[in-house]
Amino acid sequence: PAFFTRTAYGTIIHEGKNVIKYGPGGAKGGEVEIMSQPRESREFGGQGYVMEEAITGDFALVKAWKADERGNLVWKGTARNFNPDCARAGKICIAEVEEIVPVGELSPEEIHLPGIYVQRVVKGNSYEKRIEKRTISTGSGEIKVDPRRELIIKRAAQELTDGMYVNLGIGMPTLVSNYTKPGVRIELQSENGLLGIGPYPAEADVDPDLINAGKETITMIPGSSTFSSSDS
Repeated sequence: PAFFTRTAYGTIIHEGKNVIKYGPGGAKGGEVEIMSQPRESREFGGQGYVMEEAITGDFALVKAWKADERGNLVWKGTARNFNPDCARAGKICIAEVEEIVPVGELSPEEIHLPGIYVQRVVKGNSYEKRIEKRTISTGSGEIKVDPRRELIIKRAAQELTDGMYVNLGIGMPTLVSNYTKPGVRIELQSENGLLGIGPYPAEADVDPDLINAGKETITMIPGSSTFSSSDS
């Protein structure tokens, strides 16, 4: 029903001073119709956390790779993202899948979401997986970056040391790993559930189920692992 998070501790969100909705005159009018409520807070390990109540929807609509006839679901690559969490948050979960298999064909170890959370399964017709940013490796290793942006990227790369696990955000941060010092090996994590991001794929290796948080096509390195976005 709720969870504790460090995010927003000590801010106007925590204190209940955030305006959710202004009156007819908008922000200029200054009339507030709905104000946020103060968040309950606690300390764990000497650090402050605020409590956030969970969202429960009437319906949860998710997409998966496979399902069996009992509603057990399997995702492929990074396509799992927040799907399992959304499925659990709805009173009725409807899952669209590419394939429905008989009970027993999926091994218990490969099931990502038990069927107890899924009330309906639909096999999608004319299933199409669109790629928003088809990012291809040229194989040359050359990177074309605006000199001003490159300066910022190079400075950020100096903060990376050997053995770090690094979450690189969307935009310039995705290029930081190209400017690390010689001998520095880092492992990249994607916010949509992948630890161990490899280089951009060649055209023949493009997989719509392997994308990063910036919606770019990627590959995985040996030893990579996939998981839910909430574990990221």
